[in-house]
Amino acid sequence: MKFYIGSGFKNCELVNYYSKVLQENGWEHTYNWTKNISNNPTVEDLIKYSKLEQNAIIDADVIIILLPAGRGTHIELGMALALNKKIFLCSASEDEFSIENTVNFYQLPQIKKVVGDADDNIKQIINMEIENFS
Repeated sequence: MKFYIGSGFKNCELVNYYSKVLQENGWEHTYNWTKNISNNPTVEDLIKYSKLEQNAIIDADVIIILLPAGRGTHIELGMALALNKKIFLCSASEDEFSIENTVNFYQLPQIKKVVGDADDNIKQIINMEIENFS
């Protein structure tokens, strides 16, 4: 299974943890954006990174979004939705999905909400029958 993980910069360690465990289980990470974080990116860098992320989303079978997320992550989510990708929206708590905090797009049927700690969420993702994803 090929996957891409979108999240905010503050979740870099978590992105790498999910990536490591999924790869240990035979999954293929299409692109790990945490490897290209720069304190002083140029516009050219941003263009290059955006193209890498876009291609990774296109190539992935599954998109994993770790909450809380930022603006860029929601753009990645939008691309995944437009491409009819299978999407896992992961959070440590139900608070992200409360009516006060949620985003209306989180309610779409191709999004599977997964709530728990990282290990529980990864286990749910791995164990889910992707063919029966609805």
